[in-house]
Amino acid sequence: MAVALSPDQELAAKTFLDTLNESGAACVSRATAIKFLLARKFDVARAHALWRQHEATRRREGLTKFEPFEDPLKTELATGKFTILPTRDATGAAIAVFTANRHFPTQTTHQTTLQGVVYQLDVALQSVETQRAGLVFIYDMTDSKYTNFDYELSQKILTMLKGGYPAKLKKVLIVTAPLWFKAPFRILRLFVREKLRERVHTVSAPQLGVHVPRVSLPKQLGGLHEPDHNAWLEHCRNCYTNNIQNSKLDGVIDEYVISNHIPPVKPQNGIIEREGECDMTSDRAVRLGDNSTDMHISGDPPYTCDTSPLRHTQGYNGDMKSRHINSGDEEDIDISTRGTWSSGEVSPGLSDEECGGGGGGAGGETPAALLARVRSLGRRGLVAEYEEIRARAPHGTFHNAKLPSNLAKNRYTDVLCYDHSRVLLSQTDPDDPTTDYINANYVDGYKQKNAYICTQGPLPKTFGDFWRMVWEQGTLVIVMTTRAMERGRVKCGQYWPLGVGTRVVHAAHAITTEAVEQEDDYTITHLLLTDLRTEQSRRVWHGQYTRWPDYGVPGGGRAAPVLRFLHRVRRAQHAALADLGDAWAGHSRGPPIVVHCSAGIGRTGTFLTLDICAMRLGAEGVADVRATVERIRAQRAHSIQMPDQYVFCHLAILEYAVMQGYLESADLSGFDDEHEDESE
Repeated sequence: MAVALSPDQELAAKTFLDTLNESGAACVSRATAIKFLLARKFDVARAHALWRQHEATRRREGLTKFEPFEDPLKTELATGKFTILPTRDATGAAIAVFTANRHFPTQTTHQTTLQGVVYQLDVALQSVETQRAGLVFIYDMTDSKYTNFDYELSQKILTMLKGGYPAKLKKVLIVTAPLWFKAPFRILRLFVREKLRERVHTVSAPQLGVHVPRVSLPKQLGGLHEPDHNAWLEHCRNCYTNNIQNSKLDGVIDEYVISNHIPPVKPQNGIIEREGECDMTSDRAVRLGDNSTDMHISGDPPYTCDTSPLRHTQGYNGDMKSRHINSGDEEDIDISTRGTWSSGEVSPGLSDEECGGGGGGAGGETPAALLARVRSLGRRGLVAEYEEIRARAPHGTFHNAKLPSNLAKNRYTDVLCYDHSRVLLSQTDPDDPTTDYINANYVDGYKQKNAYICTQGPLPKTFGDFWRMVWEQGTLVIVMTTRAMERGRVKCGQYWPLGVGTRVVHAAHAITTEAVEQEDDYTITHLLLTDLRTEQSRRVWHGQYTRWPDYGVPGGGRAAPVLRFLHRVRRAQHAALADLGDAWAGHSRGPPIVVHCSAGIGRTGTFLTLDICAMRLGAEGVADVRATVERIRAQRAHSIQMPDQYVFCHLAILEYAVMQGYLESADLSGFDDEHEDESE
C-alpha cells in the first residue's frame, strides 16, 4: 500500500524534519515525522508540540531503551494483560485491550508495565491505517478487584495516550466497572479534555457492541474469536529484529526506531512505500468467509509480517471495504466513509457529527423553502417521491432474522431487522449463539450515533429479551406509538404492569409500576427495572401515544399533539440523564431511546423522522425530510411504511416551524388529505 502526500503535506514533513535538525534533536526518520504529522492533521506546530510531549514522556517514564527478550519486560509481556487484537473496529481503528484482573501492582513497576504497553502500541502503529484511523482502548475490569487497580498507572496511561503519544485516541471503553471504581473514575475524567471526555465510556460487556462490532471482540468480552497473544508477541519480536537489522543496513540510527521500534521508511517522490517484511500496512480488506451468517472471521493466519494483522470486521455479511480515514488529532471522533449502500453492503459507521438530519448533515431546506416545495409538489408529488424511495432494494441482509431459531421471535414474517445494524443481546446460552437475537436495530439521530433503537412490539415470548435489551443498553426512555389492541387485532403484548404498585417478572428482570400519568393523547408510566441477578435497579420512563390510528396519522393530520408528546419524551430523557450524573459517561444526550409500534417501522419511523428533523431545525434552521427518511430506512428496513406517513412528516415539520416562529403561517389550503388504505 502506498500513501501519497499532497504538496502541502510534503512541505509540512520537510519543515518538521528541518526544525528538529536545527534544534539539535536526535535523528528522526521521515516515517517518524509523518506519524506525528498524521496525528495532528499535518499542523507542524502542533506535531512538534506532540513530539516534545512524547519525548518528555519517554524520558520521564523510562521508555527509551527496551529489552523485550529479557526480564522483567519479557515476563510482563507474557502475562497478556495488554494486547492488540487482530481485528479493527468499523472505522478501521486498532483495538487495544488492558485486562485489569491480570495486573498486580505489587508485582511489577510502572516503568515495566508502560514499556509493555508502548512496545506493543509501537508495533501496531507501524500501520499507516492505524496512524490515520486511530486507536480504541478497552480497559476490561471484569472480575477485577481493588487490589488489581493502580490509579497512578491508569492516570499515566491515559495522560500518555491523550497527548503524549502519536496515535489518535478514538475511544476509551471501561468495561464492567465495579461500584468502587466510581470515585476514581470521576477523578480520572478530569485529566482529559472535554471533547475527549465524551468518548470515555463505562459500559457493560453487552453494550460494547454499540462501540465495537461483536465480530471484532474476543470471547472474554462477548465476542466471537480467541486472539493468540503468543502469536502477536512473536510478530512483535520479528518486527523488532527486522527493524534493528534494517537500521544497521540503512545506516540511519533513528532513536525512535531503536527504542520504540518504528521501521525506517524510504520516501520516493512523496510516496511512503511499504518496506521490510514487517510493515503492517495493508492495501486490502479481509473478506468474511462464506459462513458470514455465523459471523465467523475468515481463517487467515491471525498475525503475519507481510500484511496487516488487524482486520476489518465491522459487519457480518458482504465484502469488507478498505476505509480511508480523515486525519485528525486526539480530539477527533470516529470517521468513516460516507456514500450510497447497495444491497448486501454493510452500513458504514458514522461519527456523531456526520449523523445530521439526513445525508450526514449536508444540505437541508429552510422552512420557507420546504413550504414552497410542498406546495409545488402537492400530496401526489410527495406520494410519488415516497414511492420512489420505497421501490429501492433493501440496504442490507437479514440472515440472522431468518435463522430457524429466530423466526418465531419476529412479530411479522415480512418485517425483519438488518444484520449490519441489529442490536445484539448478551448470549444467555453459550451453546446457542442465536440467544443474542432480538428484532431491533440501532438508528442514528441528529449528530448522535445510535440515538435510537427501533424495535417491534414485544411478543409474550420475547418480553424477557426486550427487557434484557433495555437493561443492557442503558435505556432510560421507551416510546410506544401503538395501543396493545387495535381494530380487533393484537398489535403489541402487555410487557409492563398496568396497575400502580404492580410487579411482573420477565426472565432475569422485574418491572414495577411506580406511577401513571394520564393525558388526552398519551399515557406516561414510571417504571422501576431490576436486574434480579445483581439486584441493581434503575428507573425507566415509558410513554405511550394512544391516539395514533392504525389506518392513518396522528390527530387527523394535525401534528400539534404528537409534537407535544415528542417534547415530553425529550424532557424525560434529559431529566433521567441528569439523575444519572457521573454514572453516565457517554453521549451528552444519553443512551439510546427505545421506540416501537407494532412492526417497528411505520409509526416508529415517523416519530424518528419528526424528532431528528425538529432537532436539526432548532440547531441549524434547516431540515431535510427525504434524506432523513432515507437514512433511517438504511438502518431499519422499510421505515415510514405508508405514503400518508411520509406526507405527514412534511406537514408536521412545517407546523413545528410555525409553532417555533420560523414561519408566520403555512397555508396549504387545497392540499389533498385523502389517505391510502394501508397500515403497518
